[in-house]
Amino acid sequence: MAKGKFALGAIVGAVAGVVTGILTAPKSGKETREDIKNKKDEIKTRVSKKVKSVASEAGIVTDDVKNKVKDIALDVKAEASDLKHRTERAVEGAKKGFSKDK
Repeated sequence: MAKGKFALGAIVGAVAGVVTGILTAPKSGKETREDIKNKKDEIKTRVSKKVKSVASEAGIVTDDVKNKVKDIALDVKAEASDLKHRTERAVEGAKKGFSKDK
């Protein structure tokens, strides 16, 4: 979570720096508005690419987690089945042991 907050802070800081630089530059209003529009489009493109990248990575992580959960579920089922069979054998053995004693 700390990395995400740092990245967000870096993005906000970069945007603030760009806006400050544009607004303090000795240009006409028309040129400044054009610069702002260009920077907005550039930032929008970069953010869009980053969102797609993060979404793709999230999909990969989700698939990985699903596969691991399936593997764990299979392991748990196998262990439960083994335990059930061992318990059944123990019960049968106990029954035979009580039967011999009588």
